[in-house]
Amino acid sequence: MGSLANESFNIELQQLDASTDTARNQRTQWLLTSPNPPSLFPILSWGRNYKGTKFKHDVMAGLTLASLCIPQSIGYANLAKLDPQYGLYTSVVPPLIYAVMGSSREIAIGPVAVVSLLISAQVSKIIDPAVDHIAYRNLVFTATFFTGAFQAVFGLFRLGFLVDFLSHAAIVGFMGGAAIVIGLQQLKGLLGINHFTTKTDVVSVLEAVYKSLHNEPWFPLNFVLGCSFLIFILMTRFIGKRNKKLFWLPAIAPLLSVVLSTLIVYLTKADQHGVKIVKHFKGGINPSSLHQLQFNSPHIGEIAKIGLICAIVALTEAIAVGRSFASMKGYHLDGNKEMVAMGCMNLVGSLTSCYTATGSFSRTAVNFSAGCETVVSNIVMAITVLISLELLTKLLYYTPLAILASIIISALPGLIDISEAFHIWKVDKTDFIICIAAFLGVLFGSVEIGLIIAVGISFGKIILGTIRPSVELQGRLPGTDTFCDITQFPVATETQGILIIRVNNASLCFANANFIRGRILSTVTSRSEEQSKGKFRILVLDMSSVMSIDTSGIVALEELHRELVSQGIQLAIANPRWKVINKLKVAKFVDELGKGWIFLSVGDAVDACLNTKMGDLSTINC
Repeated sequence: MGSLANESFNIELQQLDASTDTARNQRTQWLLTSPNPPSLFPILSWGRNYKGTKFKHDVMAGLTLASLCIPQSIGYANLAKLDPQYGLYTSVVPPLIYAVMGSSREIAIGPVAVVSLLISAQVSKIIDPAVDHIAYRNLVFTATFFTGAFQAVFGLFRLGFLVDFLSHAAIVGFMGGAAIVIGLQQLKGLLGINHFTTKTDVVSVLEAVYKSLHNEPWFPLNFVLGCSFLIFILMTRFIGKRNKKLFWLPAIAPLLSVVLSTLIVYLTKADQHGVKIVKHFKGGINPSSLHQLQFNSPHIGEIAKIGLICAIVALTEAIAVGRSFASMKGYHLDGNKEMVAMGCMNLVGSLTSCYTATGSFSRTAVNFSAGCETVVSNIVMAITVLISLELLTKLLYYTPLAILASIIISALPGLIDISEAFHIWKVDKTDFIICIAAFLGVLFGSVEIGLIIAVGISFGKIILGTIRPSVELQGRLPGTDTFCDITQFPVATETQGILIIRVNNASLCFANANFIRGRILSTVTSRSEEQSKGKFRILVLDMSSVMSIDTSGIVALEELHRELVSQGIQLAIANPRWKVINKLKVAKFVDELGKGWIFLSVGDAVDACLNTKMGDLSTINC
């Protein structure tokens, strides 16, 4: 049986190589003959079949998207501690680049709240924008350049798995904590506070608010104006959810709020009575920022680190948004291509006065509801924002800061997913701990601390699962050749004189080899003591789950074999993978064990042992 098993493994390997060569040849032929081969520029493929009916839907979606994007972009620029025009710049160039290179049809590109907070929180530690605003802005552009570079490298070298280090539970907690922090940051604009902390933790923000309200004059008109329009925006959102035909109402509500509040301030001269306004607002097309990148800065290492963090967070949000809407439309989104597209748009953006852009969930939902067909809606949105930069910026001089704060606050409830956190609690308590740790880390530490804690606990969970894997006792289901866990299936029966153990881990390596060996020996000892009809004579080790093994794993098997032999127990190995059996052969463990003790399945091992006298194990010749 052992030689037959080895021949079978060799045949399987040859078949695998042949099928791989065939698939490679077929793909090469398809690439040469396909009229729409995969490209770095997907627009060249779908653009050939683009029709006027789609354009009509995309134009309507793009205009609706622009009505939401313009006020949000101004607000997010304020959150990033940049002049308002930079938010609009970020809604022009990156969407145009993504429209050419991106593959998602629904995603809306532009500045988002979490990344804006992340940039302001991290770059402010290097340079205070209140002290040197120009130097701060230049470092933001440089961080954006690094963000794009990291994203493009991730995509080109197919390193998308790095984004997965932020688990779903970590993202839920991180987003919830960031939403609360962003909301607290808006108290500065909502209350008209002049001096505010650059820290983002809850304690520092609340302390700054308390000191400002007691030590500075407070103008309640800011609060009244901001809260009034916040209620208006939330009411339109409620109406839009109740009546799907009025989806456009919550989309244009922020823009209406900006227009009406600006008009109110201008007519009543409220700025002379304490209402804080935007004031200077530079318009025009995006200026070049190539010479503003600070590659010779002494803080270049810190800027690169900020770029890496922003790259991971932005990619995580964009790919999650893109894939969720792609699944609704029934098409697949290539994560690596998305990374390249995101990287290129941020690289170009850093050269054209933009800061980090990514996919926005709230604006993507609006784009989807407005009936977009392709990324042409992003092009329409970008052109509309560009026209606004050219013609309308002077009209926004009297826009109150409290309105921008209320617009940002109105977008935050979508980031706090309490029902999903409760679902995580019910499904997996460890994941819930990760979720809460990320939430509290952002809330009481910083965005960076929240990310580190979440990733650290996630890594700890993976490492713990790797170094302490489980082993399970197996039995045969009556009347079948199926072997399964006797704990999960109590009807499964053990075979007298034979103990079957399965290793539940993909790797038998230095990190877990000794632990697995100890678990197997302790299980053998405990089951031998419980056995009332005699001692086990054969241990069948099911290695169907073990995909790889290293020298430490082989040494552990050798030690296990010797210890079992000293107890009068024969070791048999069932269903080893071809990589595993190949290494065992090279290490001469197969010769030490005996070729007759390697089996293709647990059933083969049990049947061979049952057909042999248990008193003379050496007579087995498979």
